[in-house]
Amino acid sequence: MAAALTLLLIGSLLQGALCGEFRASIPQKMEVLSGSCVTIPCSFNITAEHKSNLDNTCKAVWIKDPKTVVFASTFSNPNPKNGELIGNLTKKDCTTTLNNITTDYNKSYFIFRVECNNKLIYSFNKQKLCISVNADPPSPTLTPSTLKVKEGDSVSLSCSAPAPCLSHPPTLTWTPDLGGSQETLQDNQDKTKVKISNVTFTASHLHHRKEISCTAVYNKQDGGPASSVSTSLTADISYSPQHITVSVNPSGPVLEGRNVSLTCSSTANPAVRNYTWYRADGGQETFIGIGAVLSLNVSKKDSSFFCKAENDIGVGRSNLSQIDVQCMYYISKVLCFIKQAYFKRLI
Repeated sequence: MAAALTLLLIGSLLQGALCGEFRASIPQKMEVLSGSCVTIPCSFNITAEHKSNLDNTCKAVWIKDPKTVVFASTFSNPNPKNGELIGNLTKKDCTTTLNNITTDYNKSYFIFRVECNNKLIYSFNKQKLCISVNADPPSPTLTPSTLKVKEGDSVSLSCSAPAPCLSHPPTLTWTPDLGGSQETLQDNQDKTKVKISNVTFTASHLHHRKEISCTAVYNKQDGGPASSVSTSLTADISYSPQHITVSVNPSGPVLEGRNVSLTCSSTANPAVRNYTWYRADGGQETFIGIGAVLSLNVSKKDSSFFCKAENDIGVGRSNLSQIDVQCMYYISKVLCFIKQAYFKRLI
């Protein structure tokens, strides 16, 4: 008995699969820009008994729930919504573009109906599309949404924006210009379209704390002002110390035996954790101290210095900094000579 019931159930399932059913595949919801168009991806199935009825007499009809016809693929309806059947009904493709969408259709449900000059007339009431009409388009999506890398890393960013109106897809631009970008038009899972721009560049310390933005510009079908929306991220680039400089106080000639203050400055991310100082003597480098600021009692041999800055990423060094050290003995002789000359003039 159980075996017989099982066979009966399997037979019923097979019969249903072979006979097919009336069913449409359309998105559950779409967001549309007011004044533009919407291309509705649509496909459908019918029962096997109606397969021969799907012919060139068939037309696509879109109904605003409950009974308002907004588009028909023939002009038999006196007030059709301006649009175009993109798909081929004989291939069960009912993809349709509705033009010049207004706010009158905001939050409305739409139903697809196939009408043929035979027995095949069917409204797919179980599958409904809700259209939201907006004054502004949604902001584009950046992937990844944050950027934290090291200098020298290869970075790939992707910007995506919905493209509900295929005749007026958005244009995507990057700021700043990061090099050549590649744009594609791709399908979402529900067959709606999305415009994608991909850009690849090498991270530099020059990008650190810079705002990287993707802007989507939508031109409207009705000729109204274009709508522009942007999404941004701030780049966090880790890099070794750069732009390392040495400042000397006081500047200018310094008497031998006097103190000078040397300051080492740099930019780095993360911050510098160690400054070291060196005296350059010909081809030799002699370590003389640590810290961002170094106080030094100078001698004649202390004429060329440089500093190194180190963080977790690496080490950088400054150019040589020269100190004009004046010998005390030489200065004394000059002063003595001037003094003697002065007194001779008085005599």
